[in-house]
Amino acid sequence: MVGLGHDGEGVGRVNGFTLFVQGALPGEKVRVKVVKLKKQYGYAKLLDILEPSADRVDAPCPIYKQCGGCQLQHMSYEAQLRWKRQLVADNLERIGKLAVAGPGDAAREGILVHPTIGMDDPWRYRNKAQVPIGHGGPDMEGGLIAGFYAQGSHRIIDMEACLIQHEQNDDVVRAVKRVAGELGIRAYNEETGRGMLRHVVARYGFNTGEIMVVLITNGESIPHRDELVGLIREAVPGVTSICQNVNTQQTNVIFGDRTLVLWGRDVIYDTIGDIRFAISARSFYQVNPVQTEVLYRKALDFAALTGEEVVIDAYCGIGTISLFLAQRARNVYGVEIVGEAIDDARANAALNGIRNVQFETGAAEVVIPAWRQQGIAPDVIVVDPPRKGCDAALLETILEMRPERVVYVSCNPSTLARDLRMLEDGGYRTVEVQPVDMFPHTTHVECCSLLVRKD
Repeated sequence: MVGLGHDGEGVGRVNGFTLFVQGALPGEKVRVKVVKLKKQYGYAKLLDILEPSADRVDAPCPIYKQCGGCQLQHMSYEAQLRWKRQLVADNLERIGKLAVAGPGDAAREGILVHPTIGMDDPWRYRNKAQVPIGHGGPDMEGGLIAGFYAQGSHRIIDMEACLIQHEQNDDVVRAVKRVAGELGIRAYNEETGRGMLRHVVARYGFNTGEIMVVLITNGESIPHRDELVGLIREAVPGVTSICQNVNTQQTNVIFGDRTLVLWGRDVIYDTIGDIRFAISARSFYQVNPVQTEVLYRKALDFAALTGEEVVIDAYCGIGTISLFLAQRARNVYGVEIVGEAIDDARANAALNGIRNVQFETGAAEVVIPAWRQQGIAPDVIVVDPPRKGCDAALLETILEMRPERVVYVSCNPSTLARDLRMLEDGGYRTVEVQPVDMFPHTTHVECCSLLVRKD
C-alpha cells in the first residue's frame, strides 16, 4: 500500500493499476479480493494483512468494522495526526497549486503548514449525537435498535456505546431506545413512510453538565407522550430539556421545521473559554468543545487584534467566533444566511453582555457590500464556510474590500485550497495554515489559515 485516500481507505498499486482498499494502511502488504473495477482504478476487499504497518493498532470499538462513523481507529493517533497534516499540504499543492513548507523546511519558500494539533485524550469528545432509530427485524418487526449507519448504506448498526461520544449521550440513546420500546412506540420506516420515531438527538454541555434530549418524530402526536417524558426523566438524571422536532417529509434530512418543548427549557447552556452559549435543538454548535477553543484561539492569534480593529465574520452561525473576536476588537459584524442562527447569535451576545457586535441575516456576498456602502471598512475578515467553501461572489467581495488580513477557518482542505488560490491571485499571500484535529479517528480535519495583503 502506497498511501491513504481522502476517505481513509488504503491506496495500493497492482502492476501500475490503482486499488482502494478499506482498512489497509500505507506500507502494508495485503491480500485482497477485487470487488469493483473502473477504467483507471478499482475497489478491493481486505482479506489478509501479510506485512502490517508499524502504525497499525487494534481498534477498541467492537463494531468498528461494521459502523461507518469512524474510519481511522485502526491507525495510531500519532499517525492520524501526521496524515491529516499531509492531507492538507497535498490539497494545497495539487488543487491550489501553492508551494508548501513544513516546520523543518526553513530554507524552502512556501506556506508554512504546521503539525496537526491533536487531543491529549482523543476519545469521548463529541457533545452531540444524532442517532437513527429502527427495528431489529424486517417489516418493522423486532425490538427498537439505535446506532449509526453501516458505511455506504442506510442499514443501522445497533450499538450500546460509541467511543467518540460523551458517555452522557450514550446514556440518552440507550434510555430512549429502552423506554420507547417498552411503550410500543414504532420506529420510522424510510421505505414505507410509516412509524413514529425517526432519530434521537442528544446534546451535552461539557462545562455545565446540562443535557438535552430531542425526539425527531414522523408527526406531532406521540403515543404515551407524557409517560415517555416521565420515563426519560427517570432514566437520565440531570436532563434539562426534552424537545420534539416534527419531520413528516420522506427525506434523509434529520430535522423538520417545527420544534416543541415537551419538558424543561428550550435551550441548554455551555461555555467555550469565557463565552457562554445558549444551544437550542437545531443550533449549530461545534461538537468538540475542547478543540473548538483551540481552533478559535488560533483564529484570534491570526487576526492579531489590538482593540482598534473592525472585523467582519462571514458565515457567523450562532456567533461563536464573532463573540471571541469581539473581546479584542473595536467592532465585529457577523452575517449568516440562516435567520434562526442570527436570532441565537443576538441572544448569545446579550447573554454575555457583549455590545460591540452586530449581526445581520442574509447572504454574505450581499450583506457585506451593503455594509461597505454604509462606510464599514474591515481591517480583518474571518470566514468559516460550510464544506462547499466560500461563495465565489464573497471571495470577489473580500478582494474588493481589501482587508489587511483574512482568517479562513475550513472543514474541507480541498475547497480551502481552491479558495486560497483565488485569494492569492487577487493580491493576498497565504502565510501559514494550522490543522486542528476536531474529529479524532475520522478522516475530517479543520484548518485555520492566515492571509495578508501582498502590498
